[in-house]
Amino acid sequence: MKLNLTGDSGQFPSRRELVYACRGMVCTSQPLAAQAGLDAMKAGGNAVDAAVAAASAMTVCEPTSNGLGSDAFAIVWIEKEQKLYGLNASGVSPMALSYETVRAAGEEMPRRGWMPVMVPGAPAAWQALTSRLGRRTLSENLEGAAVLAEEGYPVEVTCSHDWALSYRVFDGVREKENPTWLTPWFDCFAPKGRAPQAGEIWKSEDMARTLREIGSTQSESYYRGSLAEKIDSFSRETGGYLRKSDLEDYAVRWVSPLSVSYRGYDVWELPPNGDGMIALMTLNILRHFELSDKFSEDGDIHRRIEALKKAFADGQAYISDPAAMRVAPEDLLAEAYGKARAGEITDTAQLPSHGNPSGSGTIYLCTADGEGNMVSYIQSNYMGFGSGVVVPGTGISLQNRGCGFTLDPNSPNCYAPGKKAFHTIIPGFLTRDGKPVGPFGVMGGFMQPQGHVQVLSNLIDLHFNPQEALDAPRWQWTGGNKILLEPEYPKALAEKLSARGHEIEYAENSGTFGRGEIIFRHDDGVLTGAVEKRAAGYCAAW
Repeated sequence: MKLNLTGDSGQFPSRRELVYACRGMVCTSQPLAAQAGLDAMKAGGNAVDAAVAAASAMTVCEPTSNGLGSDAFAIVWIEKEQKLYGLNASGVSPMALSYETVRAAGEEMPRRGWMPVMVPGAPAAWQALTSRLGRRTLSENLEGAAVLAEEGYPVEVTCSHDWALSYRVFDGVREKENPTWLTPWFDCFAPKGRAPQAGEIWKSEDMARTLREIGSTQSESYYRGSLAEKIDSFSRETGGYLRKSDLEDYAVRWVSPLSVSYRGYDVWELPPNGDGMIALMTLNILRHFELSDKFSEDGDIHRRIEALKKAFADGQAYISDPAAMRVAPEDLLAEAYGKARAGEITDTAQLPSHGNPSGSGTIYLCTADGEGNMVSYIQSNYMGFGSGVVVPGTGISLQNRGCGFTLDPNSPNCYAPGKKAFHTIIPGFLTRDGKPVGPFGVMGGFMQPQGHVQVLSNLIDLHFNPQEALDAPRWQWTGGNKILLEPEYPKALAEKLSARGHEIEYAENSGTFGRGEIIFRHDDGVLTGAVEKRAAGYCAAW
């Protein structure tokens, strides 16, 4: 069975068309960032250089989702080596913040301020990818982003909407508490006393200087030099916990991607602490069902939902920092375990519970070059701008990935100093018979594994082409038996799912249903690109 890479089946016609090219392709949710990636490729770089250039530009062009204090993950196919590389550049919690201190602040990790801030991994990821697998210098790869920050750019519609939402959130925190750590956010991202409007030019000379300093020092300044000292100083001045020693001790991890076989294709995700395992566990359950090729089959949608719920229950019970996991990822992905979980699915909705395998605010982009190299890359601050902490004079907005911890002492994902948290950002990759098909991803918090499963099922089970697979209306499990549907989801299907016991509700908009991109490679080397209709998705091709 081959993927449909041509034409339109007509079920979910898009305003967008598939994009074809041979020499290179960059797909992002922001056109200027895609162009920055393509510029890097045209200047002699490969798909890895293009990914780093586009990712750094996204910190400028979509600061509502990521920034210079983000985490990152990547899956990279290197054609010459016929090999997949995995990179985990998620952060670790600061050593100065104890469990007792966090627990004294409440029953959950705070969402804003210094407490959820962890060591950022994105700048280290840019350097690691460039030095090991790229062709250009880091300074060259970041210059496009620096120019965008220095000269400014007009903010696009979705970004301006999200920016305004974050402004209201932080303005509420300022009005209620007025913490000293929050002032630099307004100085950097709301210099006119409001969020920028769509089409309005925004710039940050601070970010431009920081990007060039990261590039010229191969990210050393960020972790061991003057930028690290600025982060440390501001943390100490405003009651934070992150220290230069935390930054100095940080290193990315090169990892081996994990996969499951799904109807002739191998689907690849990164191992924990990311929740790509949830997508793989869902597919490991679904492969034991015969699914139709009709989107309108409510029984198949029901089975996808129930499989996803079981995988999420396992993931939330078992996924954590690899050093703290009590179950091996291979056990969670065992075919026998998937078959056993499939056997638990009935014709009606069930409340999720984990099994026993012993006995389970973000940007995404993908790139490809004419030589066959391809990159699936994801980067995030989480919850929009993240913690709200911006280091003065740098434009570094720090993530709040500490929110991924639980405070349950019995959980392997319980908070501890120097530990990685359960992480929601996941790049995906597809192969067939040992050959690369290409990168794919859907960003959006806990929607991400749900988006991966739905897009892959659209591609493989329903034979949708990549653009239609992204365009098709989505469902979202939100807990218990509650299912949120996109506004355009067919009413007849909603009624049938409701009759099966799912608690159906329609969303007012598509804001929480994820945003994705896809690049697939034909056997003759032609690249096919698809981008997200739910944002300013753009495919820059050469």
